[in-house]
Amino acid sequence: MDLILQQSVNAVALGGTYALLALGLAMVFSIMGLINFAHGELMTIAGYVLMYCGLASVPFVLAVPLAILAAMAAAMAMERIAFRPVRNASGATMLVTSFAVAMILQVVFQNFISVRSQPVAIPDFLGQSVTLGGLVIGVNKIVAILATLVMLVTLELFMKRQKHGIAMRAAAEDFAVARLMGIRANTVISAAFALSGLLAGVAAVLWVSQRASVDPLMGFTPVLKAFIAAILGGLGSLRGAVAGGFLLGFIEVFLAAFLPADWQAFREPIGLSLVVLVLVVRPNGLIPAATLKAVKV
Repeated sequence: MDLILQQSVNAVALGGTYALLALGLAMVFSIMGLINFAHGELMTIAGYVLMYCGLASVPFVLAVPLAILAAMAAAMAMERIAFRPVRNASGATMLVTSFAVAMILQVVFQNFISVRSQPVAIPDFLGQSVTLGGLVIGVNKIVAILATLVMLVTLELFMKRQKHGIAMRAAAEDFAVARLMGIRANTVISAAFALSGLLAGVAAVLWVSQRASVDPLMGFTPVLKAFIAAILGGLGSLRGAVAGGFLLGFIEVFLAAFLPADWQAFREPIGLSLVVLVLVVRPNGLIPAATLKAVKV
């Protein structure tokens, strides 16, 4: 029983990171119909800011908000420079644009920083553990769980009570009607990218806190997993993205913990098979977007 509880804590910590990233992807998709595969590079930017802050002896409590702000600024710049000119183009054009931005940033990181993984100075207390009953929980996992909960609650309040959040919800429901009601497209889309950058920045801090390193491709794997989580939850659904992120975290952690040693080499395909099985039962995701009209045929 203790092992199940121990692994459940690990799953919540990992799933929370996936949920934050999936939420950022879903937020942009719900408004623009764009899957931003350059989202992972926002994580990498935040990671490098943490690295340089450590080299400059900037306290970690100051480095964290700087890294998050850098991810937000990069997301808004990405929208303004790369995506706004092709906003009225086809979905395929925007998708190719997101891949191009991701590859350009990866090349920039590799040529102007390093192709190798770089260490990041992390406070010693994040590497410590605490004992709760029979559970030994890493401080970094506790911080990850608390940070995820705070972000999810704050975002929920923002989307329901703040003017920009309500405008984003309206745009997600019907962008054309929202614009007729006086909601400015540039403002809403820029706000969506800023929030996606915020979520990517927080996820990057949590990811780096457990790895203590950053490399040019750091964001690729977690964002790929977040994309799977967003589809699992219901592409375009914000609550579905959160549910999908946590479910994917549980699948990965429990397979790693309880799958027999002889089967560990097949852990990834087994995990993806479980995801496909969920989608067979729920083809539109766990919590489909309200505007989704697709049906199972």
